[in-house]
Amino acid sequence: MNMLHLPRHWLAALGATVLALAGAPASAQEDDDRPNIVLIVLDDVGFSDLGAFGSEIRTPNIDALAAGGLRYTRFDTKAVCSPTRASLLTGRNPQTVRMADLPARRVNPADLTRDRGEMPDNAAFLPEVLREAGYRTAGFGKWHLAPEDQDGSEGNNGSWPLQRGFDQFYGFFLGWTDQYHPSLIEGSRRLEESPDAPGYHFSVDITDRAIAALAPPRPGEPHQPAFVYLAYGAGHAPIQVPRPYIDAYAGVYDQGWDALRLERFERMREMGIIPADTVLPPRNPGDRAWADLTDTERTVFARFMEVYAGFITHTDEQIGRLVNYLRATDQLDNTVIVLVSDNGAASEAGQAGSFDHLYYPSQMTPEDMLARLDDLGTDRTQSEYPRPWAMAGVTPFRRYKLWPQAGGVRTPMIVSWPREIAPDQAGAIRRQMVDAVDIAPTLVDIAGTGFPDEVDGLAEIPVAGRSIRQTLYDADAPTRQVQYFELRGNRAITDGRWRAYAIHPRDGDFDSDVWQLYDTETDFAEANDLAATHPEQLARMQELWWEEARRYSDPPLAEAPAAMRYREMFDDSADRHYGPAPAAAPTETGQ
Repeated sequence: MNMLHLPRHWLAALGATVLALAGAPASAQEDDDRPNIVLIVLDDVGFSDLGAFGSEIRTPNIDALAAGGLRYTRFDTKAVCSPTRASLLTGRNPQTVRMADLPARRVNPADLTRDRGEMPDNAAFLPEVLREAGYRTAGFGKWHLAPEDQDGSEGNNGSWPLQRGFDQFYGFFLGWTDQYHPSLIEGSRRLEESPDAPGYHFSVDITDRAIAALAPPRPGEPHQPAFVYLAYGAGHAPIQVPRPYIDAYAGVYDQGWDALRLERFERMREMGIIPADTVLPPRNPGDRAWADLTDTERTVFARFMEVYAGFITHTDEQIGRLVNYLRATDQLDNTVIVLVSDNGAASEAGQAGSFDHLYYPSQMTPEDMLARLDDLGTDRTQSEYPRPWAMAGVTPFRRYKLWPQAGGVRTPMIVSWPREIAPDQAGAIRRQMVDAVDIAPTLVDIAGTGFPDEVDGLAEIPVAGRSIRQTLYDADAPTRQVQYFELRGNRAITDGRWRAYAIHPRDGDFDSDVWQLYDTETDFAEANDLAATHPEQLARMQELWWEEARRYSDPPLAEAPAAMRYREMFDDSADRHYGPAPAAAPTETGQ
């Protein structure tokens, strides 16, 4: 092979090896060319919610990263935040590292199963591996990977960020926080007071700190690459953003979620994000038609979406500030930026949305909301948009966050690395399968290191993910073919072009769960169930699910933990203004 045609990271690694073998002085090795790594995690942002993936929401800075980098259209998560983040930061399936669902409120020392809610010590985190390899490590934003009863004190902080590889951390501990007055932790302590400065917004705060963490070395100091984990609260509830960002979308959503979904669908086909022959599934059972709403409902519900869109644009602006800083300090060319969302668009607020009580579908009438419409987006509300906006957010898929369908697991993924992504590949789309477990192995690979064989004398839990670095150079580079999924008793399995899933009614018999089967090569949106016509293929997929589940989970299958049932995804009973609760758990044919 011609040395001149080797990728530059190979040449840099080869040069470092030659210097080491030749006994070169330490300073020569300190000046290695390893890249900075920035992992940006958005929250509750659906597959079609970014401009680069077909949205009308303005995200010019994210779109610029995509235009100079790569977009991945088959990146799958774990459908809810903590399990996805556990996979992103460890390279393991969440069941393997005892984070099968949200963290426990209080750890049961006797519980060593997948539902413990406290991750094991012998599952090295990405920042631990990178720090051992010489990286500075900093985390900002959402954590949500520790039991709620850990207070940060010595002996009671084993799952806090500094104990998991970060040199510094600043953000919030649980699943959400007020964006104007966040409840914060810094290092291993809880801050007594929330910020109260005029004009304060959490997204701006953590971006400022991320920029500071990426400062280049001063003259005469050795180069030390940085890893920054930047986990925004956006666009998780409460959706909060200054009024100008909301008003910038005035009237955009008056058309409603059904028309918006169709518009995004057509745009995505034109952009090549989805195949031209993709079929758009019908509206989800239980989701109301925009045409059936009253005039008051339309006015109020459109405003919810204006707030959400403004929230995303505001976040994009912060990402732009960080990218501009890297460019101004001559670091952008050799910085790897990976941007993902942790699950599909949010579904918890039901058909009415939540106005001022987060996660509980609103008990206010539309008229009550209209009277306080100017409060949406401010610190006077803890709001989340109505569920059918999530249906539009995950176009072209079914369902949304918490569900095993593609709408729950599939999210945008963008990779930028100007030094390594060839100019003729800039803006390209990658269609290989990628899972959240693959991100940490990829970044470790890029850093030229690997996960250890043991941690503090304990054998390392095997990493389930695999590096996808070769996809940066080759649109046909192979990636994983098989990945299983399980959340709250709902199951899915992917094997190449085939995908199957089963919805599990709460407290039902697992053996009675009804499975569906899809050929995603000819049916990208999973619109045509082939279970009845391909029973042998479905049986093989079911058997494969059990093989993977037994390999990665103990036990392989279980009901939702009791602590999660208070916001069970099937429960629309609080939508008292919008029809009765379902008589039983929903199926794909009715609710």
